[in-house]
Amino acid sequence: MLLFIPFSKEIKNTTKKHNRFSHSNSCLGITFRHMQTMQRKLSLHQATAINMIDMVGIGPFITLPMVIAMMNGPSFLYAWLTGALLAFMDAMVWSELGSAFPLSGGSYQFLLHTYGREKGGRLMSFLFVWQTMIQAPLVIASAAIGFSEYLSFLITLTPFESKLVSGGVVILIVILLYRKIDSIGKISQVLWVGVLITLFWIIGGGLAHGNFMQPIRDINKGIVLDYSFITALGFASVKSVYSFLGYYNVCLLGGEINNPKKNIPRSMFLSITGITILYLMMNISVVSVIPWQQAKDSQFVISEFMQVLMGSTAAKIITVLILWVAFSSVFSATLGYTRIPYAAANDGQFFKVFGKLHPKNNVPYVSLFFLGGVALIFSMQLRLSEVISAILAMRILVQFIGQAVGLLILHKKKGKKFFPFNMPLYPIPAIIAIAMWTYILISTGSMLVRIALMITALGIIVYFIKARLDKTWPFGPKNQSSS
Repeated sequence: MLLFIPFSKEIKNTTKKHNRFSHSNSCLGITFRHMQTMQRKLSLHQATAINMIDMVGIGPFITLPMVIAMMNGPSFLYAWLTGALLAFMDAMVWSELGSAFPLSGGSYQFLLHTYGREKGGRLMSFLFVWQTMIQAPLVIASAAIGFSEYLSFLITLTPFESKLVSGGVVILIVILLYRKIDSIGKISQVLWVGVLITLFWIIGGGLAHGNFMQPIRDINKGIVLDYSFITALGFASVKSVYSFLGYYNVCLLGGEINNPKKNIPRSMFLSITGITILYLMMNISVVSVIPWQQAKDSQFVISEFMQVLMGSTAAKIITVLILWVAFSSVFSATLGYTRIPYAAANDGQFFKVFGKLHPKNNVPYVSLFFLGGVALIFSMQLRLSEVISAILAMRILVQFIGQAVGLLILHKKKGKKFFPFNMPLYPIPAIIAIAMWTYILISTGSMLVRIALMITALGIIVYFIKARLDKTWPFGPKNQSSS
């Protein structure tokens, strides 16, 4: 592709310096091009902070009562354990692929290479970017809407004012991200401190004042392992899994991570382990003070929890901290998603304008402004209940299941030694992840599954039209070159 020509001299002069990041001749162009345009300045601590603030966000605070209501009993903790198990299994897949292809774009790069750069990988990676242009703004909007809803505990907002607040959050995030990556890493660490203070205060409050062990003792109370329980667990797990999303954000920033072969897997497992402990302790803490029968119907369950423990002033302070967490989540999610259209554009598989970097700040500003603009529209038009399940339904088929299957294909072609990180007991974790994602997809509901399939089908049609015009796979020469 012509896009590779301007980088040929840079590649020649820096091959020795960056050779440790290349894994095959077929991906050298992409690897070096990304290494020249993006700077590896994010440390393990910064990458882990970015992951964790994306994972926490507003999710656990708004989904906590939803999960309890769906399980309708103390067994709701099993939904959080299910989310944690899926995150760990899927992180094995992301770790193998992320360490092998430490490039900006994450799943875009994984799908492109696992299914064949000049074969089916072109279709799969295009479909991922296609759904990302809708799904990513939905994720950003969901956090902004959650911010606005929790703000109403402190300030009475009209529906119009609530929309202005959620839109304002998106605009402020775009402004903050319009800067160099090392500054962004430092901002992430500051935001993460606020997240930790919030979670530790909630957990500490339950430990000091509640009957902390009671929810654990009651976890199996009233459980009957039948179809109803499995169905309820599936519905509840859709919400809990939503709260774990973000453990892979480091892969979207793969071209900007120091020592990616080690730090990409490490940051994911550190993130999931830490967040699992915090989520479980937070849930136990809350229901040890507010009975689950009451908590399941609460719109501001954390604020009410703190009000019971320490009064109205403490409830207001914890609400402010939750708003801090929600804001941090939008920041982290938007940062990762902007790298996807950028990476695809640099490969010539998306509109070239998205491949532009700001000459001074070195950020993909066109991608940032576009996704921020669409998220702004969504945040002012949709309700939170409309987006949580839709987010998962749209992503599971192409991204999560697609790249897990792609990993199995690549293992067969390249062998175990190709991957810097090797999952224990391969391929069992990958197969478990595929099975669990299928279970979650079905649990989102038949309507959302149909919508996800329709969007995917439309993307396939658009791809083949584009491929026909560009004379690329499957309409191009039999042995296309990537240069």
